[in-house]
Amino acid sequence: MTTRRALVHRISTGSPDDVSGLERAIADGRIVPGAVVAIFGKTEGNGLVNDWTRGLAARSLHDLMVRHAGTEAADRVCRVMSGGTEGALSPHITVFEVRPEETEAEPGALAIGRAHTPDLRPEEIGRLPQVEAVAAGVRAALDDAGIADPADVHFVQVKCPLLTSDRIAQARRRDRACATADTLKSMGLSRAAAALGVASALGEVAPPHEAAIGCDLSLFSTRASVSAGIELMGHEIVVLGRGAGWSGPLRIDHATMADPLDVEPVRAALARLGLGAAGQLAPAERGRLVALLAKAEAPSDGRLRGFRHAMLTDSDIAATRHARGFTGGVLAGLVGHAELYVSGGAEHQGPDGGGPVAIIAEAA
Repeated sequence: MTTRRALVHRISTGSPDDVSGLERAIADGRIVPGAVVAIFGKTEGNGLVNDWTRGLAARSLHDLMVRHAGTEAADRVCRVMSGGTEGALSPHITVFEVRPEETEAEPGALAIGRAHTPDLRPEEIGRLPQVEAVAAGVRAALDDAGIADPADVHFVQVKCPLLTSDRIAQARRRDRACATADTLKSMGLSRAAAALGVASALGEVAPPHEAAIGCDLSLFSTRASVSAGIELMGHEIVVLGRGAGWSGPLRIDHATMADPLDVEPVRAALARLGLGAAGQLAPAERGRLVALLAKAEAPSDGRLRGFRHAMLTDSDIAATRHARGFTGGVLAGLVGHAELYVSGGAEHQGPDGGGPVAIIAEAA
C-alpha cells in the first residue's frame, strides 16, 4: 500500500544565507527538493524587530528551492526562521520532507501537515481575527497530515507577522488603530494571539476573549511554538504528530517545562523514545536524536525557584535573548549538543516562565 513517510534532516549553517549544506544534500540525493514541505532555521541575529538574518535566510532558502523545484513548489514550503543563537546555540536548519512510500503504515510514525493563512491587516495583529485565522490554519494542517484526533499532535510551529512603522501608518491612513504602536511589543502580542489560536484549535482552551491576549497567562498551549518576523503578513503553520497512513522510523514526543530549569519532563519524553539516560545522552543515543524544538520565556514575576533573576530588567539585552541562551544551555547539557531549535518569547506557549519541547528521534 502507499503511505507517506516523513524525513527530517538537520544541517549546520555557516551564515544566515548559507545554503551549501542543503545544496550538497540535494546533489547527493539525500533530499528530494519537490518533497520538502518545511524548513525551520536558527539564525544568529538578535531575534527582534530589526533582525535581518531571518529574512536573509528565508530568501536564500526560497531562491534555492526555486532553482531545484520551481516557484510553485518553493512558495508552498513553510520557512520558519527564528533569530537568536545566544550562548552556544548553533545556527542550523531543519528540513522536513514528505515522500510517498510503498509500504505498510506504522502506528506512531511521524506525521507532518502544513498550512498557510491569508494575510492579516495590520490592525488585526494581536487581536481576535489573528486567533481565528491561526485556529483555522491549524485545522487545515491537521487535515493535511491526516491527524483526526488533536491529542495526536505533539508540536505546532507557527511563523507569524509583526508590526512595523509602515504597517502602523498604513492602518492609520484607513482610520484604524493597531493593538500597539510599539513594534517590539507587537511581536509578543502576535505570538500570543497565534498561540491562543493553536490552543483553541487543539481544544486546550475555549475561544478566548480579546482582553486575554498577552494578559491571561493561565491560558496556554502545551504544544504551540510561535516565532514572529517581519518577512510575512500571514502565517506559516506546521503540525507535527502521529496520523494514519504514515510510515518510516521517525517518532515524536513532547514535554512541557514548568520553568527554564525543568528538565525532568524532557528527560521523561526522551525515555519514552528509547533515549533514557540518568545524565547526559551517550554518543550512540545522541546519534538517534534528530531534532529538539523548544520555546523559552523568562518567568514574569522576576523569580526562578524563589531566587531573583534579572532577565526582565536588563536594559541592554532583551529578556527573550536571555531566555534562549539560558534554556538552550540547560537543554544542551541534557542531550549533549547545542544544535537545538530554541525560540524565545513563549506567550501562552506553556505556563508562565516555561514552554513546550518536542523531540524527534529515530526508533530504536
